Amino acid sequence: MNEFSLICRLLGSLFSRQPQDPVLDPVFTMMAQNKLQPFWPLEQDSLLTRLQQASGDRAALAADYTALFSGAGAAVPSCRSEYEEGATEQEVRDFLTQRGMPQGEGAADSFGRLLLAASWLEDQAAEDETEAQVTLFDEYLLPWCGRFLGKVEAHTTTAFYRTLAELTREALQAMRDELDEEDAQS
Repeated sequence: MNEFSLICRLLGSLFSRQPQDPVLDPVFTMMAQNKLQPFWPLEQDSLLTRLQQASGDRAALAADYTALFSGAGAAVPSCRSEYEEGATEQEVRDFLTQRGMPQGEGAADSFGRLLLAASWLEDQAAEDETEAQVTLFDEYLLPWCGRFLGKVEAHTTTAFYRTLAELTREALQAMRDELDEEDAQS
């Protein structure tokens, strides 16, 4: 797994799963031990430090996650189709299916799932192939992510999700810039 994939997988998992999900235990353990920075390829040390400092009370994070993203009363809609007029979850699902990505349960156009899809596309791509990733970023993720992350920042009750939104915004821009660089080289 390369750096691009690692970032997308970590951020996608944090937006897709409750903090108390056992899949996230290793991530929260690393944060508790301040060991995330050596594995983080972007220069975001101050944000990572803030994120790690805010990660300690997983019960509070779970309550915040639920209020933000879960159920009918969620403060922040997490699917692209809720931000872009005419956008459908099915078009994202079709795009990912055409690229061979297995589709599981849940909305294919949720913010976390799109980040996980970016990781999957990176892991499956040939060395010189960035077209699918560019399409994912430009058509299905970047046009609405600013509004989504802004809502997360506005509605969160924990510093963790506020910082995660900031970290994600910067990381997405850096990764999109990296895709431009890769495209220019090929």
